[in-house]
Amino acid sequence: MNFSFIIFRLKPYSRNLRNELKKLRKIYFFDTGIRNALINNFNPFNLRQDIGGLWENFMISERIKFNNNHGVTKNNYFWRTHEKQEIDYIEEGQGKLKGFEFKWNQKTFRKPHIFLDTYHGSTIELIDKDNFIKFLNL
Repeated sequence: MNFSFIIFRLKPYSRNLRNELKKLRKIYFFDTGIRNALINNFNPFNLRQDIGGLWENFMISERIKFNNNHGVTKNNYFWRTHEKQEIDYIEEGQGKLKGFEFKWNQKTFRKPHIFLDTYHGSTIELIDKDNFIKFLNL
């Protein structure tokens, strides 16, 4: 659901595991310029404290826009546990789960194996500044 095409929400992915968060929502902006204006931060990437959140917002919003513009139907989620294991973005389509983790600095990436063990056949991919063009189909 979106509100005047400014923001959108992702619901949590949960299939009744006891440790999964089920009621939380994440909010993103379709236009990160509006996000930056609201927090009054137009600094270059190398001066920003919020680079991770900005990168995540940009990647998710651009992927959703691409899918919508090309008639690709996917259910979109994020996944998080009470133990703070997380996948930033999940696409569910054609009976498959594809998870994506967005990191500006790829040194911080660790796959949540509990997700892979629980949801057999699912995948998780790191998207960073070196491989994002393929993810966005540019």
